[in-house]
Amino acid sequence: MANAPDAPTPNPEKDPEDWTTGDEPITGPQASYLQTLCQEAGEEFDPGLTKAQASARIDELQERTGRGR
Repeated sequence: MANAPDAPTPNPEKDPEDWTTGDEPITGPQASYLQTLCQEAGEEFDPGLTKAQASARIDELQERTGRGR
């Protein structure tokens, strides 16, 4: 019986501060989800965030709202 090839290893998560595109403006999907999280958490939405800042804010608000579980 031949051995099956190894499954590809998933990409490890990279810290948003290390993203090469992290200083680009927030994406549409990030903005939409972040607006939802901000509403649920009673926080203001900042449309001027970068991709990296938005990702960090999403992580923070997911934790606070319970959506990250």
